[in-house]
Amino acid sequence: MKIVYQGIAGSYSESCAKQMFPNIDTISCKTFDECFEMASLDNNIRAIIPESNKTTGNIGVEYLIFKYRLNIYEEFFFPINHNLIGIKGSKIKDIKNVYSHAQALSQASEFIKKNKLMANVRADTAGSAKFIYEAADKTKAAIASKLSAKIYNLEILKENIQDDDENYTRFLIMGKEIIQPELDKNKYITSFLFKLRDKPAALYSALSGFAINGVNMTKLQSFPEKNSFSSFFFLCDIDGHLDEKKIKNSLEELAFHCEDMHVLGVYKAHEFRKKK
Repeated sequence: MKIVYQGIAGSYSESCAKQMFPNIDTISCKTFDECFEMASLDNNIRAIIPESNKTTGNIGVEYLIFKYRLNIYEEFFFPINHNLIGIKGSKIKDIKNVYSHAQALSQASEFIKKNKLMANVRADTAGSAKFIYEAADKTKAAIASKLSAKIYNLEILKENIQDDDENYTRFLIMGKEIIQPELDKNKYITSFLFKLRDKPAALYSALSGFAINGVNMTKLQSFPEKNSFSSFFFLCDIDGHLDEKKIKNSLEELAFHCEDMHVLGVYKAHEFRKKK
């Protein structure tokens, strides 16, 4: 099995993949679309996808989740510890411009403001680290991972500069093959997509089954269907396993109100959820 991720070597997605699967080969992709496509064509490839961040919210991959409908095998909450990274011999006092992905810059905004740095948006964090290495300029630094510093032979000028010490990103491991774990004593998440029939109070009626059956909904997000401002799909996570009676009953009730519905996966709830 191989893991595909968006970005270049040293990205947070690769860092997470290496923590989860230390002995598995990772493959860099330019875009999230490329990750989804590769995983959709080969059962031996899994995609690691950042779905949302605790500080800055959704990453924006919902339309690809809907387009490819890959199966979700696992979730993992990975700590995003940002570091100020510069060329060898540089000091924080030397830095004038800092480069990174927009979300990383936002997540370290207090540090940037305190040190009177000029923030410059680039496509990704690891790419910013590579840019700093190639620029070889003591006045420039990147906000990126420790792995990036190691790969591009850079120096960590300041660790953990994120505003929130509890800065976590939720990653999903996804693939083509449909695999569902057997129901046991573990806690599970069931994820699914649905599109409602066009009728008054459709969402209220559709969700009533979850309330009646005592099912906890942990995520409900709407996003427009392609080329439409009036037709929406919903991405939903609920606590429970598809084989539980209350989950089956709730989804059967939901299906009655839907034009389209697709289960994305059943997987163990990550231990991070216990901290919430």
